[in-house]
Amino acid sequence: MSDSLRLKLLNLLKEKSYLKKKVILSSGKESDFYIDVKQTALHPEGMYLIGQLLFEKLSTGQKVKAIGGLTLGADPLCVATSLVSVLQKDPVVSFYIRKEPKKHGTEQWVEGMVNLAQGMAVAIVEDVVTTGASTLQAIERAQAAGVVVKRVLAIVDREEGGKETLQKAGFTLEPLFTKSDFI
Repeated sequence: MSDSLRLKLLNLLKEKSYLKKKVILSSGKESDFYIDVKQTALHPEGMYLIGQLLFEKLSTGQKVKAIGGLTLGADPLCVATSLVSVLQKDPVVSFYIRKEPKKHGTEQWVEGMVNLAQGMAVAIVEDVVTTGASTLQAIERAQAAGVVVKRVLAIVDREEGGKETLQKAGFTLEPLFTKSDFI
């Protein structure tokens, strides 16, 4: 992984996404800091850096043909990675997993199914992993749609049990950063 791009992204995350204040996380836990990756992922340079670094990570190890995750946090991460992949002439399609099924039309949990094939190897991506519960939810929904989850990526691992939860389920968390990178 490019050290200079990684350092640029870390600095941008610290500037745009890291908040040192008491918050309640989606897990219900209280924390004295918050990392809102969306603020960086929606910035042009942040989007480029995230796409490039996630694509580089996917270029090594087990190959996948698609990247997806729970909407809203994973949406810009998936799109950025997919865009970089086509520019690198090694396309990786993106897909989104809804938090609840669409109430009309196709009533699907997963958006982008037309680009996915049954049994296709995919990666699940998260902006921030805390307990791993939402990551497991994304994995289950992706597998129910007929794809095979081979990799699990994250921008930040808060180091609060998510990695271990995923290991128990048979998955290895591959974060770009951990909580210790911010403290």
